[in-house]
Amino acid sequence: MADFRVLHRYAVSLLETAVEKKNLDVVTTDVQLLVDTLRQNRQLELMLESPVIRPELKLKIMEEVFRKKISKDSMDFIEFVISKQRENLLQFIGNRFLELRDEHLGIADVVVKAATEFTNEQKNLLQSRLEKILNKKVRLNFKIDLDLIGGFIAKVGDTLYDASIKHQLELLKKQFLTGEFSLN
Repeated sequence: MADFRVLHRYAVSLLETAVEKKNLDVVTTDVQLLVDTLRQNRQLELMLESPVIRPELKLKIMEEVFRKKISKDSMDFIEFVISKQRENLLQFIGNRFLELRDEHLGIADVVVKAATEFTNEQKNLLQSRLEKILNKKVRLNFKIDLDLIGGFIAKVGDTLYDASIKHQLELLKKQFLTGEFSLN
């Protein structure tokens, strides 16, 4: 995205202000509501992206939608972004803020694909092992992938932990073909 530096600056500014004012939890909840609302309401998103609609009208609409649902600081931030005519980036700024917040708090999002549902015991074990490996708090997001024979694949950012049966069989095949494996 060409505007990444811009949206990153806005997200950093919001994070720093929230940390400074000691209201990070409130702002996080507000930003999550903003991002979810924009993701679920295409008309609202299109209104923000429209060059035809005046910024004053966009602000009034956003105030009508969010004024009673979010804090004054968060509403002030939305107003500031609209005044700078960057309202088309609000959802992206929100997403980047949430990423930066997780980095700030030392939280890693992990997507786990598995052939079957994990038990709570398995989830807790995987979470504790990943927390030790990553040296961060871990937020697990599970998805069922019927293409997997068994095992799981965990993805953290750009890193992939492949503990699937298919991967294990591929490794075993390589060992047989290269002669590194013996049955004795």
